[in-house]
Amino acid sequence: MKTTFSILVFFLWTIVSWSQQQITLETCYQLVSKNYPLVKQKKLLESKNALELETIDTAKLPQMDFDAQAVYLSDVTQIPLANTGVEPPNNDQYRATLSVNQLIYHGGSINASTKVKEAELKTQQKQLDVSLYKLKQQVNQLYFSILLSDESFNLLEKKQAQLESKLKEVKSGIAYGTILPSSDKVIEAELLRIKQQFSEINNNKNILVETLSALIGHSLDASTKFQQPEISTSLTPTAPRPEMELFQLKKEEIESREQLIQKENIPKLLGFASGGIGNPGLNMLDNTFQPFYTVGVKLNWNVFDWNANKKKRESLMIHKDIIDNETEIFQLNTHIELNQYEKEINKISENIRIDSEIINLRKDVLLATESQLRHGVITTSTYITELTNLFEAENMLVTHNIKLELAKANYNIIQGH
Repeated sequence: MKTTFSILVFFLWTIVSWSQQQITLETCYQLVSKNYPLVKQKKLLESKNALELETIDTAKLPQMDFDAQAVYLSDVTQIPLANTGVEPPNNDQYRATLSVNQLIYHGGSINASTKVKEAELKTQQKQLDVSLYKLKQQVNQLYFSILLSDESFNLLEKKQAQLESKLKEVKSGIAYGTILPSSDKVIEAELLRIKQQFSEINNNKNILVETLSALIGHSLDASTKFQQPEISTSLTPTAPRPEMELFQLKKEEIESREQLIQKENIPKLLGFASGGIGNPGLNMLDNTFQPFYTVGVKLNWNVFDWNANKKKRESLMIHKDIIDNETEIFQLNTHIELNQYEKEINKISENIRIDSEIINLRKDVLLATESQLRHGVITTSTYITELTNLFEAENMLVTHNIKLELAKANYNIIQGH
């Protein structure tokens, strides 16, 4: 019977454990990179880029134009000789034409335009990656704040249990006359204050959980188990920051634009054909509607552009220098941030060491206070004061531990892990 009961308890505990949702910090990173609304822009950018590439490719296809006109001329060409039998053209003239132009040689400008658009897409998508990467620090702040709420709640439960136990002792002491009457009221008031603190912690945690849930696009609630991460730091970055990749892609985009500019002044060869009907047609002396057509090739070459092409290239070189400067500034700021977090990690570690010493001293003081309360030497107010001092010291240790892990997590993100 005892064995059967034990198996049943274990089975029920297993079911509860499975039903309780658990989540890790790394999972939150993955979810925010997958579900944040900004991610949708990646597909939108791909669709936009595909349409732009299709538009560029249309330059390789025949270009058709339709033109129709009706005009009245105040004067027309006339032969000055009499009795020639040739009638001058009509003053009212009509023409409708369909023209076709086919690009035969473009010097690679279309392919260069395609490469520019592809480089633009890579740059825009990497910019999205940079924005998503920055969200990790926001995830850190929320995640570790939730962990801190859980730890504070657990400490408060221990304080509550200790006070409830002490309340029984005090009531017993009052009954035997060893402790002053109404001493139990002081403890009961403190227990009510603890209930208020429970409520405040729960409300704050609910807000944090809801905010994190919205940020990562995943349903979370107060019952979710947030796993304590094991974070280690390294002085050597293991992966490049997406910002560095973005700077490199921006430079590659500039290089592709330089290639396009170089091809802008290359001669272009086109074939053309046009046909239509007009009155008169190509024969200006025939005053009837006549069909006509023309075919040929033409060369288009911008021989002198007033150094516009050169100035465009110089502008791109300045832009490249600006990107180099932005890279330098980013590296400097990253170095400064890492140095700040290193100092913060060292400071918090020292605080944790001191916290442990303070807690040991507070425990000794509380132990002596319990004995004095038991013998009626001090009041319950003094005891609660010392218990609260211990609780605050333990809470400070928990806070510093969470802050240390948060600082390490932020350090790793800034470093590029």
